[in-house]
Amino acid sequence: MKKRITAAVLSALMLMGALTGCGTKTETPKSDTPQTETNGERANEISVGIANDLSESLNPLKTGYTAGTREVMFNVFEGLMKLKPDGNLIPAVAESYEVSDDGLTYTFKIREGVKFHNGDTVNAQDVAYSIEQCKTPDETGAMAEPALQMIEKIETPDDSTVVFTIDHADGEFLNYLTVAVVPDDYTEQDTKPVGTGPFKFQSRTAQEAVVIERFDDYWGEKAKLDKVTFKIIENGDSMVLSLQSGAIDYCNHLPTIQATQLKDEFNIVEGSMPLIQALYLNNNVAPFDNELVRQALSYATDRRQIIDIAFDGYGSVVGSSIYPTLGKWFDESLSELYPYDVEKAKELLTEAGYPDGFNMTITVPSNYPQHVDTAQVLADQYKAIGVNVEIQPVEWAAWVSEVYKGRNFQTTITGVDAHYPTARAMMERFMSEHGKNFINYNNEDFDRLMTEAIASGDDAQRTELYTEAQRNLAQHAANVYIQAPADLVAVRKGLEGVNFYPVSALDMASLYWAE
Repeated sequence: MKKRITAAVLSALMLMGALTGCGTKTETPKSDTPQTETNGERANEISVGIANDLSESLNPLKTGYTAGTREVMFNVFEGLMKLKPDGNLIPAVAESYEVSDDGLTYTFKIREGVKFHNGDTVNAQDVAYSIEQCKTPDETGAMAEPALQMIEKIETPDDSTVVFTIDHADGEFLNYLTVAVVPDDYTEQDTKPVGTGPFKFQSRTAQEAVVIERFDDYWGEKAKLDKVTFKIIENGDSMVLSLQSGAIDYCNHLPTIQATQLKDEFNIVEGSMPLIQALYLNNNVAPFDNELVRQALSYATDRRQIIDIAFDGYGSVVGSSIYPTLGKWFDESLSELYPYDVEKAKELLTEAGYPDGFNMTITVPSNYPQHVDTAQVLADQYKAIGVNVEIQPVEWAAWVSEVYKGRNFQTTITGVDAHYPTARAMMERFMSEHGKNFINYNNEDFDRLMTEAIASGDDAQRTELYTEAQRNLAQHAANVYIQAPADLVAVRKGLEGVNFYPVSALDMASLYWAE
C-alpha cells in the first residue's frame, strides 16, 4: 500500500542549511510579489529557486565546483564542444575540428569573433590555458581532471588553432573538451566569473542570490530572457511558498509531495535526473567493510517501495552507478540483482557475524528533502532485519566538508552525477586511488577493468569493460543502489522551453515567455 511521509515528519527532519560563499555583495530585494511584473507588464526575466548556495569559488577550473554550481554556471561557461539535450556534442568555442587517421591528433579551429563577457576575443592561448589548468593543476587550486591526463601535448600554431596530441585513441575524448574556456590573463574568476556563454554573471549575494544577464555579444543564438535571478531557498516548504507567492517562477528537483500543491499556477514538467541516488557506504568503516553486510542491506532494500512512498512512483530502479540515459553503458539486468528478500538478508547478516543486526547512522544533507524521505523509508525497512537506523540531517556545507571530502561517515544518501555523459565519468571515482572515491571502495578487479577501459582505443571493447566494471560494483555491493530519480520541474504557466540534459544543467537560454 502506498504511504506518504507527513509534513510534520518532514519538518522534524529538515534543517536550514547554508553553504558559505564569497563574491560581489549586491543585495537582491526580497518580495512576496511576482518578480515578473513591471508597471503592469511582464518583465522579460525570471526568478529560479535553487536548494543550496553555489561553491565558494565560481571558477569552473577549480576543485569544489559542485553539481549545483555546474547547473547554474552552465549558462555562463562553455568549452570547445557543447552538449545538446539529446546528449550529442556540437562545436561551441570551436568552429570545427579534424581527427587524424590514427585517432591521436585533434586539430580545432577557434570560431571567429567569439567574445568573453569582459569583451576580449577568445584565442588559442585561452583554450590551451584552460585545458592545461585541468590537466596539470598548480598552486592556484585548479582541479585535476583525470580524463585529460591522456593529453601528451597542446600546441597553438596560431591564434585560431589548437592541436591536441593524446597518448591513445579514445572515442570519448571530445566529451572532455566541454571543459570551460576562460581568459588566460583574468584574475577575478573566483568572484566575478567570465566565460563565453549566452548569459554573463552580474552579481552574487552569498546565501541569497546569484544574478545573470543575457550576453548580447554571444556568438550563437541569443538567450530569450534578459535576466535570471537564482534565489537560494534551502527549506522545501519555503520553496513552495515562494512559488505560490510569485517570488520565483521556476524550480527543478521538486519533491512530488510539493509538485502536487502547484498544479493550478504551474506546469509540472517531468524529466530524468542525470544521477544515481543510493545509500552510499563507507567501505572502510565496520560493519560496511564486510561485503556480506553490504549485500544484506541490498536485499533488505525495497527500492520500488521507496520510489512509491518518497517519490509518488516517479523514478527508475537501478542496480549500478550508471543511469539509464547513458544508453549503451546501462545494464538494466543489474536492477534485479538484489530482489527484496528479508530472509536472505538475515541469512547474510548471520553469516557475517551480526545475527541480531546492528546500529547504523545515515548522514543526509537536510536541504534535500528527497534524500531525507528516502532515509526515513530505509530506517523503517531495515527494522525487519534488526538494523536500527539513526538519521543524522546536516547542513549542506557540513555534508560536503565532513562526508564528501572528509569521508567521516558510516552511510549517506545523495545523488552522484558526472561532469561528462560517459561511463568513465560516473565510475572512475570508485577506483581505489581516485581523489573522489568518498566511499573508499578498494577492489583490484574493478581497478583493472577501469584501467583497461580507459586505455582502450576500441569502442566496443571499452564498452564491454565498462559494463564489467559496473557489474563489479553491483556484485560486491559497493553501495545500496536505489534509483535514477525523475526530475520534476515547476514552471510558471506562460513560461516555455524547458530542456533536460544527461548532465547537471539548468538551461536558461532556451526559456521564454509565450505571447
